[in-house]
Amino acid sequence: ADYLDNGNNKMAIQQADKLLKKHKDLHCAKVLKAIGLQRTGKQDEAYALAQEVAALEPTDDNSLQALTILYREMHRPELVTKLYEAAVKKVPNSEEYHSHLFMAYARVGEYKKMQQAGMALYKIVPKNPYYFWSVMSLIMQSISAQDENLSKTMFLPLAERMVEKMVKEDKIEAEAEVELYYMILERLEKYKEALDVVRGKLGEKLTSELQSRENKCMAMYKKLHRWPECNALARRLLLKNSDDWQFYITYFDSVFQLIDESWTPPAEEEHSLEGEVHCSIEQAVNFIEERITEESKSSRPLRGPYLAKLELIRRLRHRGCNDEYKLGDPEELMFQYFKKFGDKPCCFTDLKVFVDLLPPSQYTKFIRQLLDVIPLAAAAENEVALPGDIKALQQHLCVVQLSRLLGIYHAMEKKQKLAVVRELMLRYHHGLEFGKSCLKTELQFSDYYCLLAVHLLLDLWLEGEEAAVWQCLTLLEEGLSHSPSNAQFKLLLIRIYCRLGAFEPVSELYSSLDAKHIQHDTIGYLLTRYAGSLGHYAAASQSCNFALRFFHSNQKDTSEYIIQAYKYGAFEKIPEFIAFRNRLNSSLHFAQVRTERMLLDLLLEANISTSLEESIKSMSLSPEEDDIPWKDLRDNRDLTVLFSWDPKDRDISEEHRKLSLEEETLWLRIRSLTLRLVSGLPALGHTIQPKNSEKTAENGVSSKIDTIRALLQQLEAAVDSGKKFLEQKIQYPVLGPPPTRMAGFFSNGSCQCQTSLFYLVSDIYELDTNGLEEEAEIQERIGNSFKSLVERLTDLFNKCKGDLIEVRDGTLKTHPNLLENLVFFVETISIALWVSSYCDSVLRPFKSNLQKKKKKKKESSVAMPPVFTHFLDYVTELQTLTSNVIDHIKGLEIILTALKLEELSLKDTLLLQEEKKFTKTVQGKVQSSYHHSVQEIGELLKKRLDTIKKLKI
Repeated sequence: ADYLDNGNNKMAIQQADKLLKKHKDLHCAKVLKAIGLQRTGKQDEAYALAQEVAALEPTDDNSLQALTILYREMHRPELVTKLYEAAVKKVPNSEEYHSHLFMAYARVGEYKKMQQAGMALYKIVPKNPYYFWSVMSLIMQSISAQDENLSKTMFLPLAERMVEKMVKEDKIEAEAEVELYYMILERLEKYKEALDVVRGKLGEKLTSELQSRENKCMAMYKKLHRWPECNALARRLLLKNSDDWQFYITYFDSVFQLIDESWTPPAEEEHSLEGEVHCSIEQAVNFIEERITEESKSSRPLRGPYLAKLELIRRLRHRGCNDEYKLGDPEELMFQYFKKFGDKPCCFTDLKVFVDLLPPSQYTKFIRQLLDVIPLAAAAENEVALPGDIKALQQHLCVVQLSRLLGIYHAMEKKQKLAVVRELMLRYHHGLEFGKSCLKTELQFSDYYCLLAVHLLLDLWLEGEEAAVWQCLTLLEEGLSHSPSNAQFKLLLIRIYCRLGAFEPVSELYSSLDAKHIQHDTIGYLLTRYAGSLGHYAAASQSCNFALRFFHSNQKDTSEYIIQAYKYGAFEKIPEFIAFRNRLNSSLHFAQVRTERMLLDLLLEANISTSLEESIKSMSLSPEEDDIPWKDLRDNRDLTVLFSWDPKDRDISEEHRKLSLEEETLWLRIRSLTLRLVSGLPALGHTIQPKNSEKTAENGVSSKIDTIRALLQQLEAAVDSGKKFLEQKIQYPVLGPPPTRMAGFFSNGSCQCQTSLFYLVSDIYELDTNGLEEEAEIQERIGNSFKSLVERLTDLFNKCKGDLIEVRDGTLKTHPNLLENLVFFVETISIALWVSSYCDSVLRPFKSNLQKKKKKKKESSVAMPPVFTHFLDYVTELQTLTSNVIDHIKGLEIILTALKLEELSLKDTLLLQEEKKFTKTVQGKVQSSYHHSVQEIGELLKKRLDTIKKLKI
């Protein structure tokens, strides 16, 4: 066992063998040996050995524990349940084995059996937790039941009765048990009863979370529409803590509900269960004013009351009744707020929510008013006035962010914008002095100045200013050198490098972000969208692996979380864990990465290092199966991960999200169908039936071609939907979701090539089943297909021609679309070769039969059917074309190596001398990345060229 713990698996196997020589039937030694075998990659032997022991139904703890570890490593948790079922039969009164059995069921989600196991445990050892495990398992049955009705009429009422029995017998001990009771009543929509539980004696046990009782009461009052209680409770809680924002929202919601219902307090008795109720705007205004007066006396400044006042103004405006209640002018209130909290980084995000209360005509005046109260000092007459300390710097940063948000910078001319960029960078450099003592992991105080300058330059780039994008990269790289942990710099660099078609620097940037756990799903798209499409195949494989590793381990991890939740009685978390797991399983990104990873593997290996058939087998792919949950796809991408200070009309909107999800799904459908069509190729070439045989349907091959034809129709439909979608010509914001590769796929002709290749498969199959004798028409058709395919592929190659990087008017311009076209060319030619090897497998037997006939008849001229010459010409032309592309790529490599970039940065007037060294680095990175892409593409094409040479029939 020690050897296993230290990872020395071979020694562990040897030691186990020694032991087994002396004691032949030592179960535990056998299992430990099996674990060693499993870890050294001998899964089958390990499994056989484990089953040998399991068949003996061991009951000693060591063997059971060791087998559990082994089965977990084999990802076969269902075997653990069988193990403990047998152990419990033999030792029926063991509390330990029963609880292991319960947890084993929990791992595989067998809720019904969990319920039974929980009750069996409770009978042996009447401890409350066991009883409630059983209750929770009923709730889980109700959650997982497909039939809503069943869960409300059977599972939940049964769970409720079980808890009520304990309540009547006064056996409720822990907080978790009350939580569980509340959860059942809430799911049964018995809100009144749930409220009574929380307010009654049982509710006193709810102590672990702050305001747990109050929050639960509030939730029930809302469900029951008991607005007076909502209002009174929120009011009471705000008196206790006037900084709790959620209660301000509830307070306002309930006041306006009561006004709309014309509710009046009863004359005699209490207003409500929770005390006094406010039901008029006057009371609300006075209440907020009192909070502000109270705040001025408190020892630390609180933001809540001031923001609540702005929130109230916004709501009153929304109802069209602001003027009667003199709450003050929003502009003045925001100005006062800035004076109080302007030096806190949260000031901008607080005010951002309320800027729409300002009339646009007042924007410039408002900004000037804010600037006037910041203590800035200029060293000389014409110089920029700079802050003297961090507080003043934060205040000034807040104003700059607000200027961007109000669109003041957007409205400027190019010249003005460049002046602002220079000023922001000056302020950035000056601000670095305040952060000299910062650690490497801390951000510099003035980082946002640099980011805002980059945003302004991005505007200029989108308006057609080519040099601006290089200045963006330069400033970001410089910023990163001073603040190596700034994720925003890294994310923006990733996006811009990718837009320029340079993937090489991105891998390093992304890994330095140190994305953890769920982030592989939320920001992983930044990596996986570009790696493969820019020809960095090795990096693409790696980035897919990162993501897939996370998705696969989520399955295993979630069951461990659920088990912990049972152990510690955190029942309300269990449904959350299950929902989390489901959300990840139906993640759009997960489906994309799975599909792209398989296509990539085929591209790199199929018919190169292994045959197409073996590759498909090892991925257990089949054309009939579709494992993507189309109806439930969840878009978990974080599209706002990049900071943006753009006004609402330029920022990413809900509409953009919807469109992006639609586009991603359409593209995923095309890719997934392509993968399934390719996976159907090997199965076609296997059994060749004699002509007109009745058996075709039985051998299943004819159904295989039907599958392919059906998929082809689906592909046509998906392509049509994709084209319709692209007709809308959607432009996402520059920092919004990156568009898919669909537009390029259609415009460069890859799409037409790939679909006609799959039609060719159908024709060749027909030729195969009907024989060569009478099929002149089909042979003609196949010949024409070959011709038009070569033409299309040549067209596609022509769309790849041109310089990838060119120097124009002293600036660099990259052409990432040429690189993407090259990558599509490689993929399309690979599919063409897989289809050709299917043609080859069909035509070879025909040829050898013809030659046999020729020998028999001893004739010198048996006419060769035309299809052979068509095929040979086609293969020869493919070979020539591929050789031409390889030569073209060599040419690109030479040009890229020869590019002299040093002279370029000298002409840049915007940048300082010390910034120019970063420009040089940036341009070097882009040049090197393109060089790398071209090399990888060239290498792959050479391997493909070798496979063409084997196709001569």
